[in-house]
Amino acid sequence: MRVVIAGGHGKIAQLLHRELTGRGDTAVGLIRNPEHAPALRAAGAHPAVVDLEHADVDQVAAHLSGADAVVFAAGAGPGSGAARKDTVDRGAAALLADAAERTGTRRYLLISSMGVDTPPPADEVFAAYLRAKKAAEDDLTGRDLDWTILRPGRLTDDPPTGRITLARHTDPGAVTRTDVARVLVALLYHPGSAGAVLELVGGNTPIADAVAAVDHP
Repeated sequence: MRVVIAGGHGKIAQLLHRELTGRGDTAVGLIRNPEHAPALRAAGAHPAVVDLEHADVDQVAAHLSGADAVVFAAGAGPGSGAARKDTVDRGAAALLADAAERTGTRRYLLISSMGVDTPPPADEVFAAYLRAKKAAEDDLTGRDLDWTILRPGRLTDDPPTGRITLARHTDPGAVTRTDVARVLVALLYHPGSAGAVLELVGGNTPIADAVAAVDHP
């Protein structure tokens, strides 16, 4: 499987590169900064330089040639203001979806966030982040793509447990970034998850079993 990952230098993306290439798949990471290319190569991925805040759909589509799936793992990141939450977390996600439609790449996994359906927090920048994530979800669910939306809980860099809770709604909690990456791989290989919106935290169910139980009509 050839998978194109937006936000290719992010923590989850780099873990996802390793998970995919470790099983013989091809990972292509979209990055804005060419200086990040060596890190992607070290993770086994093929770097592709494209600035999703300023590129057009044709420029992005050029990197999706031959792709079986795309994963949106980009984010404006800590320290960015409300405006960039919109241009990256919403706008870039929509641009990737436009490119997927242009190239016939039907499978699209969007990393969103728990909390997008709850009242906004007092922190305006974090509230803007959640609004942008929800807008990206709403845009994607209106498209004729085989999409899956994954809403992880609080992310940690702890060692993976391999055991999770994955459901339409879960109680708040934490989940390791490595477990998120492994769930993404499992979802890519489970077509029955298309059309599902899933919340993810650590739990007691092995990843393979939790993903296999997702059966969205």
